Amino acid sequence: MKKYSPLIKKMSFYDLTATTIRHEPFNFSELKSQVVLIVNVASKCGATPQYTGLEQLYEKYRDSGLVVLGFPCNQFGSQEPGDESAIAEFCQSTFSIKFPLLSKIDVNGENTHPVYKYLKSNNPNDSGNIRWNFEKFLVDRNGNVVARKYTQDTPDKLESSIKELLEV
Repeated sequence: MKKYSPLIKKMSFYDLTATTIRHEPFNFSELKSQVVLIVNVASKCGATPQYTGLEQLYEKYRDSGLVVLGFPCNQFGSQEPGDESAIAEFCQSTFSIKFPLLSKIDVNGENTHPVYKYLKSNNPNDSGNIRWNFEKFLVDRNGNVVARKYTQDTPDKLESSIKELLEV
């Protein structure tokens, strides 16, 4: 895994960058004025069926400004062992995922990706480590982290919060 240097200045959400699962750059500046749901995902987890609910939310609200971002992670029970090509194929063939998938990352520890450093340090409710796969962060249209939900909080439980942020 890649090692990331510590954040030097106070970044905004829109200063962040990542890499897509297809190895292309992804700039969070493209997310301005969008509501963003960020999830650490895994293909071999008991919560993997949550992909269905995430895709349903994305399909239902993307035209209103919702973006779902999935970050594969293998830190919890080695439940995302495949390479990025295998992950992309699984997500497409099993769940017909259309929301953006980013490259496989670490969400805790020494090699925590800057996106997750940012999410954890800017969350008003809980800045602790990610506990398991399918934890969710909700970011408002101004780039503020407004909620953190855990594995047991299925995507449908976020719909009312998403609708409120989208004003639909």
